[in-house]
Amino acid sequence: MNLDVDNLQPIWKLWGEERIDGAIYTVYLKKVRYHRPTQSVQSEDNGERISHLEWETVRVRLLKAGTLERLVEALATDEGELESTYVNIFLATYRTFASPHEVLTLLLDRYDQLANNELDLPPQVAEQHRKTLCGALHVWLESYPEDWSQPPLHPMLRQLLLFTQQHLPNSELHIKVQHRLQSLQSHSKSCDVYSLYNGSSLCLHTTSTQPPYMFPDIPHLHFAEQLTKIDMELFKKVVVHQCLGGVWSRREKKRAEEAATVLATVTQFNAVSLRVISTVLLHTSSPRSAIIAAWIDIAQELRVLKNFSSLKAIISGLQSNPVYRLHKTWSLLPKDKVELFEELARIFSEENNQWAQRELLMREGTARFAVTVGQNDKHLQKIIQRQLNNSGTISYGTIPYLGTFLTDLTMIDAAIPDNLPNGYINFDKRRKEFEVLAQIKLLQGAANAYTIIEDPSFERWFDSVLTLDDKEAYQLSCQIEPPPANTPVNLKIRNHHYGHRKNDSVASTSSSSSSQFYCDIDHASTSIDTKDSVSQTSSSSNGSIDTTPMSPSLNVSQGPTDFYIIKVTYQTDNVETDGIVLYKSIMLSNNERTPQVIRNAMMKLGLEGNPEAYTIAQILPNKGKVTEMVLPPTANVYYAVNTDFNLNFILRPKDQPSPSGHKKSKPLCT
Repeated sequence: MNLDVDNLQPIWKLWGEERIDGAIYTVYLKKVRYHRPTQSVQSEDNGERISHLEWETVRVRLLKAGTLERLVEALATDEGELESTYVNIFLATYRTFASPHEVLTLLLDRYDQLANNELDLPPQVAEQHRKTLCGALHVWLESYPEDWSQPPLHPMLRQLLLFTQQHLPNSELHIKVQHRLQSLQSHSKSCDVYSLYNGSSLCLHTTSTQPPYMFPDIPHLHFAEQLTKIDMELFKKVVVHQCLGGVWSRREKKRAEEAATVLATVTQFNAVSLRVISTVLLHTSSPRSAIIAAWIDIAQELRVLKNFSSLKAIISGLQSNPVYRLHKTWSLLPKDKVELFEELARIFSEENNQWAQRELLMREGTARFAVTVGQNDKHLQKIIQRQLNNSGTISYGTIPYLGTFLTDLTMIDAAIPDNLPNGYINFDKRRKEFEVLAQIKLLQGAANAYTIIEDPSFERWFDSVLTLDDKEAYQLSCQIEPPPANTPVNLKIRNHHYGHRKNDSVASTSSSSSSQFYCDIDHASTSIDTKDSVSQTSSSSNGSIDTTPMSPSLNVSQGPTDFYIIKVTYQTDNVETDGIVLYKSIMLSNNERTPQVIRNAMMKLGLEGNPEAYTIAQILPNKGKVTEMVLPPTANVYYAVNTDFNLNFILRPKDQPSPSGHKKSKPLCT
């Protein structure tokens, strides 16, 4: 049997760690081929080809952790792993531990040291390091333009321009920086001129135009294509590093500034979900069952188009409590329509989340059309087969449900520390984050395959749809189909004008079996109401009523047996914040007691003070009411938690009582 050395993959073997001042490296031994033999070497015994002459073992260092200075220095060396790999990882993730200005200043200082021969390096090595550093600056300029756009003066570009004028006049880098600065300045001027004509009269004309479409009469495929057109444009504009858990999970004001492109997809996702809910509840010219059936048909078309973002938004809207609890309406749907809905919903089911969504993205991410379907999904099998029969004319991109990646990145951020005990930046964490960011970048490239013509009439219809917040929607739903007599429905509305209105910033209500990820966590409608003790009532798949606190429904997945990922919500009665809550996901190991868990939660939430001034309690649904299991100071929290329910916790000051609707219970074990 001949050994095909051309198809052999390099072999990596962990050798150990190497420590230098300010950095720790992981060292691997890598088997690589270094030349082709001039002739085949045959074994005397069996005539098989011998390949050992083609391979050698080399030593490769990967930067594991270090100071900021060491991490930046690694951008200007050609040692260890391919510099392009390290440069891409660093530039995609550095914002979690440094500012762009800090990195640029350190890079330029490093170049000065190399140019002035301050590092005692051989001239050829110093020259190579300078070239590598300039290459990193080229990649930074080309791949991350948002870092350099700092209107109106663009100080980083000016700093780099001054550097190139001094060290690299008339070089490719110098010319590129000049052109970038001129382009940004011209754009700023054009924006200033445009702002003088922001078009109040034009806007007035647009809003007065009657929409030509009436739902559900809009052709379903056309409807799905237009949603895909909007989602595609937003997804392609996502700046991937804004998805990082350390950026995305920051407080609202910072997140609005530093994760604007991600928030734009959140807004659109919520806009679709809200329109699903409002069209079902408010539409009177067609039976509500026909409205639900239309949304299921649109969702089916989105599956074929591989637009998992709007598909998830529609599923979330249909599974939201105000819609899902309308049992009489759902009973009027044809059986095959309900089965199709269940097949589509299974894609995002919590128990299937870790496999189904990622499996779809892996198989279809760069494929021309949809090809993956579950064995039990008989309706989707027929739909996909019809598409395959016409596959010669089909070429679609893929738009993922971004919440899948945001969940992964949030969990990485929660489970892996930013720094080692000695203070070094944990760069291994950034490598894991980059693996997720690279998948997003790959799908962004695939999204270019869509060729959909924009329909302004659809946009006018979409904008014309009036929406309800979750409390209003639930009250209207109860008017349509009153709940059982023993179920409380007197939900109070805090700081809202009752009635129909547009509000795309409000996330729709949590669903029974496939809670949506996107939530504006600082908005009153998704917070735990400390004044009115409002809880979110959701219906389970069997029709029973379940009460859980109103909070963003991040899927909390349990890790290995020695730790959990828990969600801690901070609740305050501060008048200035009007009951707003914040939440963070943290890792809970099997040896942490209550004070340490409180301290970890305070660090994540940015709270200062003494941990002994706070209490932490697990939220437990109990027969339609909310029970809080307060953890005593000596408890081993890992063993005290009740894992039969979601690992949701409340952190609050000791002097602040729990809401009147919440009862306290003793811990199950301590």
